[in-house]
Amino acid sequence: MAATFTIRAAREGDLAGLNALMNLPNYRQGTLRMPHESFAGTRQRLFDRGPNFTLLVVEAEGTITGAASLLRLLGRRSHVGQIGMGVHDDHLRQGFGTALLLELLALADDWLGLSRLELDVIADNKPAIALYESHGFEIEGRLRAAALRQGVLVDTLMMGRVKEPPRRGDAG
Repeated sequence: MAATFTIRAAREGDLAGLNALMNLPNYRQGTLRMPHESFAGTRQRLFDRGPNFTLLVVEAEGTITGAASLLRLLGRRSHVGQIGMGVHDDHLRQGFGTALLLELLALADDWLGLSRLELDVIADNKPAIALYESHGFEIEGRLRAAALRQGVLVDTLMMGRVKEPPRRGDAG
């Protein structure tokens, strides 16, 4: 991993870096992203989601090396968050994914009080599955032929993490 890196909220000025990141072949391979996404498409998908959407980036040596998102659901599912994340092709298995996931978990647990987190992952993305399982996520189901990837239908896994809701503490 780079000697110094920062995890922070994404900003509009990150659009070019995020667009480049999300158009990398291995990044796309492990996610449900379409190839050749335009700047306008990336902006709309990442920056026009409303107040319940948080987008984080990890920046190392001036480069966006990963991104992670948390969407807090509404109504009767307001205790649930959906997460998604990915790391730059040249920076895999260097700890950036773990750092991003830990930041999302802290946000969900310590600030939003979410008791359930869920995600989709391509079934053959073994490193991502291992990362999620190591942080309390469990496979809850398999969606057969759920995504088209380079002309081949692939399965996705639904993963979830359920924890007790936060307890009332004494602030005094």
